Amino acid sequence: MSAARRGFILQPTSCMRRGRALVQLFGRLESGEAFLIEDDRFEPYFFVDERGAALLHGEREIRVEPSNYRDLAGRGVRRVIVPLPGFVPRLRRKVEDGGGTALEADIRFPYRYLIDHGLRAALSIQGEPEPLSPGLLRFRNPALRPADYRPELRILSLDIETTPDSSQVLSVAMFGSDVDEVHLLSEREIAGAQSHADERALLEAFSKRLRAIDPDILTGWNVIDFDLRVLVRRAQELKLGFELGRVPGSIEFQRDGSFTRQSRVEIPGRVVLDGPALVRDAFIKLDDYRLETAAQTLLGRGKLLSDQGQDRAQEILRLYREDPTAFVAYNREDARLVFEILQHEALVELALERSLLSGMQLDRVGASIASFDLLYLPELRHSGRVAPSVHTERDKPAVKGGAVLDSHPGIFSNVAVYDFKSLYPSLIRTFNLDPLAHAEAGSDAIVAPNGAAFSREQAILPQVLEGFFARRAQAKQRGDRHADLAIKIMMNALFGVLGAASCRFFDPDVANAITGFGQQTLLWTRDAFEAEGYRVLYGDTDSLFVALEPEASEREARKTALELRSRVERQIAERVRREYRVEPRLELALERFYLRFMQPSVRGGGQGSKKRYAGLVGDKLEIVGLEAVRRDWPAVAGQLQQEMLSRVFTDQPVVPVVQEIVARVLAGELDRELVIRKGIRKGSIDRYTTVPPHIQAARKAGSAVERVVSYVITKTGPEPVLAGRPFPVEVDRTYYVEKVLRPVADAILCHLGQSFDEALGRPRQLSLL
Repeated sequence: MSAARRGFILQPTSCMRRGRALVQLFGRLESGEAFLIEDDRFEPYFFVDERGAALLHGEREIRVEPSNYRDLAGRGVRRVIVPLPGFVPRLRRKVEDGGGTALEADIRFPYRYLIDHGLRAALSIQGEPEPLSPGLLRFRNPALRPADYRPELRILSLDIETTPDSSQVLSVAMFGSDVDEVHLLSEREIAGAQSHADERALLEAFSKRLRAIDPDILTGWNVIDFDLRVLVRRAQELKLGFELGRVPGSIEFQRDGSFTRQSRVEIPGRVVLDGPALVRDAFIKLDDYRLETAAQTLLGRGKLLSDQGQDRAQEILRLYREDPTAFVAYNREDARLVFEILQHEALVELALERSLLSGMQLDRVGASIASFDLLYLPELRHSGRVAPSVHTERDKPAVKGGAVLDSHPGIFSNVAVYDFKSLYPSLIRTFNLDPLAHAEAGSDAIVAPNGAAFSREQAILPQVLEGFFARRAQAKQRGDRHADLAIKIMMNALFGVLGAASCRFFDPDVANAITGFGQQTLLWTRDAFEAEGYRVLYGDTDSLFVALEPEASEREARKTALELRSRVERQIAERVRREYRVEPRLELALERFYLRFMQPSVRGGGQGSKKRYAGLVGDKLEIVGLEAVRRDWPAVAGQLQQEMLSRVFTDQPVVPVVQEIVARVLAGELDRELVIRKGIRKGSIDRYTTVPPHIQAARKAGSAVERVVSYVITKTGPEPVLAGRPFPVEVDRTYYVEKVLRPVADAILCHLGQSFDEALGRPRQLSLL
């Protein structure tokens, strides 16, 4: 018997061969070779209730067999085995149209295979392989088991340059750890490039070279919707066979069905990861997600040619014609920048950890609902139950959010911020909040604030989370930030999944039980702090802002904050034990300590605003939700706000700052700081029925418009600010003083008994009562 080999699954898929369904798993072995597992022993199936079984009586080519499984309501079900996955949708419709129930009838065939075999991303393969092509081994019907293995994957960054209308590919750059080359459309040799006399020869050479490099992961910046789409389209127009996969097969473009509408592409045996999606999935916030912005922010350097302005495409074309060496360097640098961003931020490592955790392929680790299925369904099957199919047309009752307490506006000293670590996952563990536990609730059930009942014994999610918490603690201990973040993302996604109508386990009773316990916990905690004699300034979902003794020294206040944390956590734990007879898994942490703290009022009112505050941590100013950290406010607003807050928190006069910045704005010294940036959220400016200022500016920009519009308000209305064009004239500086600087300044000055008008030496404006 051959030795078992460990590997990592890159792409689970399936096809039909000789009339049978064939599971195919592409991946990379620990020994370095790529692999393809093919298994034709596994038969597609789903489940039906008794009525569904009767409705399928007489159907040819299928088998309806008894099973020992039950649905979540406890009813028996039968297994329906079909010859091909494509049979399932029609049979499901027939069952449901006839009033029966089809269960697990929407699980993709390769994922059904992984679930039933208990596999995630890493696996052990027992079987004798055969060479399929150089560097690719095929295993036919091997024995598979889960394994603990973290692969070293080959990454290749791709970037193309085209004519302005994308009607011709001018060059293709490839960059990786041991690859650095540019293929150029040119009849003469150009330094730093491999020249090809015509576009057909260029595309043929590129596809051949890519297959020889044999990357596991293709990446780039907008590589799916631009680079690969253009390459495939041009190959089709040139009637060129264009193979990029490990085995022959078409390149299939898809758009994710979730709210993200993220583009995906399937290339046989490889995964394509788009740079912007990886950055967003890692929760890296940028002003925008252009390559130039990402590179400047994360690497400290940018593209060799600005990617803004109406003449960029023409400038690239000019370089190609007049300075091809510079053109090649530009193309190469774009591919290099993407690769280095991924390396610098360890973005592939994060995706890899998420794949190992959930079992989802690398380009779908953000698919939380599918990831949940891969985690939950095997455990549900072990309990003897089967899951419902997803019903997208069902009613979508409201799911309540977390508690948000009233905010007390003002400027304070010594404010402690307490936070329940992983509140919703901790509540799930504490109170057995779980679809199976809800289905199995008996007379001694745990009853949530919304009235939903849960079994004390049978549950799946709490045990899954126990494993996650243990693994996260181990990751923290060994300093593995990628594993830590991957587990955190997965845990925090669980509530969102259960609250999504597109989840097969969606039940508003379960989702509202989680948020109900969260609201109750926050209110109990507020009451505990206030019973200790401290004022709660604000609370939101899992956090509370508590004012300590304002005259205490920093050392005394911090000591009080820690002692208070221990007492309140103990009180909450005792109350949970007393009222629910469960062991609490809630951990209250001292998340922040602000020496000085400010919460503004709602504009035009006296009540405090929510999710907007600023504080001083040591000597560092932290701002949340205010204009200084909002991308849709001009930089001058942030400049004024930060300088005012810094002075307020250090007991310095603020009026001189207000006077200085207003004077500089009116003098035209800060016109560049008045630029407003706002995104086009509806995908196209043509979709707007009303015309807000940024859309007016976008329409004036014409073909030079970007997804994020930069503009200023002039005396004749909004005007776009574009690279390569003169800055707009007649900026309405008075508008910025009254509509931008005034509200920012007054939000702080009002707590000092002053006003914007008084700071400028004007009479105070009177409010109508």
